[in-house]
Amino acid sequence: MTRQQGDIVIKTGRSAIKCSSCLWPKSADGTVPVPYTLSPDYNDKQLNVFTNAMQEYETLTCVRFIPRTSEAAFLNIVSSEGCHSSIGRSGGGQKVGIDIDGCMLRGIIQHELNHALGFYHEHMRSDRDDYVDIMYQYISPMWWSDFKSTDTNNLGLEYDYGSVMHYSRYTFSNTSNQPSIVSKPDPNVPMGQRNGLSILDISKINRLYQCHVCAHLLTNKNGILKSANYPSAYPNDASCVWLIRTTTEQITLDFNGFDVEYSPDCVSDYIKIYDGPSRTSPVLLDKTCGTGPIPRIVASTNQMLIEFVSDSSVTGVGFKAKYSSV
Repeated sequence: MTRQQGDIVIKTGRSAIKCSSCLWPKSADGTVPVPYTLSPDYNDKQLNVFTNAMQEYETLTCVRFIPRTSEAAFLNIVSSEGCHSSIGRSGGGQKVGIDIDGCMLRGIIQHELNHALGFYHEHMRSDRDDYVDIMYQYISPMWWSDFKSTDTNNLGLEYDYGSVMHYSRYTFSNTSNQPSIVSKPDPNVPMGQRNGLSILDISKINRLYQCHVCAHLLTNKNGILKSANYPSAYPNDASCVWLIRTTTEQITLDFNGFDVEYSPDCVSDYIKIYDGPSRTSPVLLDKTCGTGPIPRIVASTNQMLIEFVSDSSVTGVGFKAKYSSV
């Protein structure tokens, strides 16, 4: 094994994204289980960071990180050697390094998990020269390989400056106030972040693994969400989620319109809201249907999940809501 790109460990000669055997196999129910083990070195607070990072995949994609039982191929997540991962599924207990000192952020964990799913850094895309310039004069030669363009499968999706897989402007720069990466044509575009998966990160995972999910990530400070076709009738057999994740503030949600088919105990069509990033988070609003005003919903953190489900018959206009950060 050789290590490249700072935190990438790859088998020599392997092109990860274009390697179909390097993807984790899909199960009969359409999900992609990725077994893992966690080092006993992590404390409860750190385990919660892992849970939060992994829950976003379950909410927004068909990938499911599951504790390993007896699976032969799994992620062996350890606190050692900084932050690193191999690209894609390599078999056996492949190490993923998430060091207690320096790696315990949701976006860093997701960065390494994305490597394990089969993704290179965004600034290594085969078409990256159309979007960024690499300033080698400000990078020590020992780090040049970290900026080498790679023959990647770009999945027909646009370049993502805000990807959790993108380096920041000054990564590995050896000269004060001189960037290692410059975006173009606008040199001031923000690049790289470790807050969490970006909207395009989600799209790329779903396209690579052919996930058939209705899921939306909302990361702006304020915004609007609505059911499909609103203000016309929403479709039958819908199952959609909206994950609101802002940077630091609490979230409030105000409904401007609500018309969902009524049924006893809302067993047919309903909306349900959670105080967190997954369906296992505490419930802010239990299954609700019918018409009429819904009181303002306030999350305790900067994450809120809205779930909408409809059955195979009878629909309503649906809903429209505005969220904001407090």
